[in-house]
Amino acid sequence: MIKITPTELNLVAQYIQAISGIYLDQSKTYLFETRLSSVAEAHGCANYQDLYNLAKRDLSKKIEKEIVDAITTNETLFFRDKGPFELLQHKILPEVIDARSGKSALKPRIKIWSAAASTGQELYSIAIVIKELLKDSNDYTFTLLGTDISDAAIAQASYGKYNRFEIERGLDKKNLQKYFTLLGDSWKIKDEIRAMVNFKKLNLMQPFSALGKFDIIFCRNVAIYFTLADRKTLFTKLAGSLNDDGYLIIGSTESLTGVCPLFVPKRHLRSIFYQKK
Repeated sequence: MIKITPTELNLVAQYIQAISGIYLDQSKTYLFETRLSSVAEAHGCANYQDLYNLAKRDLSKKIEKEIVDAITTNETLFFRDKGPFELLQHKILPEVIDARSGKSALKPRIKIWSAAASTGQELYSIAIVIKELLKDSNDYTFTLLGTDISDAAIAQASYGKYNRFEIERGLDKKNLQKYFTLLGDSWKIKDEIRAMVNFKKLNLMQPFSALGKFDIIFCRNVAIYFTLADRKTLFTKLAGSLNDDGYLIIGSTESLTGVCPLFVPKRHLRSIFYQKK
């Protein structure tokens, strides 16, 4: 494993923040070495200065993508923390459906965005909640979008195949049997769920207003890796992408107090969600 010097760490940390928004300080020396050493070695780099120089010269952005894939955590599981999905099923979805129903002769249209989708477990969990809640989800037009900065994460999410360890983290046997098919020693999401969702690569530090407005946005456990200034920028942009009566769900350890005055926190049972003022 190639060791990183303090000077190299500062240089690479600034580069990573510039391309992804992820802020890593001197306490993350081990993370740099464990995540990026193999990338450096694969490109014949003797140190991280060489890797940085090579990435900056690479017009194809291939090495940049490899660095992002290596450094992003992609720590997720099905129905992570449970509370947000209970909130979605018992309060948010019924309220959104009620608000959107009867406004026109067309089927109610509901847009949901998983803004840090990682390998897809969060968005597939949302799709399963919809299936379980509604006897016939075809009575509504759902747009379920998952975005992530990592090409590798988006590729796995789009394919919808998970090993036994990934499946056993958060998914109960009922939903496993109902919504997944066993393929060898892995499980693949069934077509009825896969057809409900769409995944695409997106850097949250870049403009995303072209995605349009959403009724529900999940943005959990990604802004904790950003600086305060970048968190303020991100949630201000998210406010612009949320319908006026929409819902924002963030991580259970996160708070928008002092971050974005455009949102007000609200509580339902054990869960906190945010709406625009």
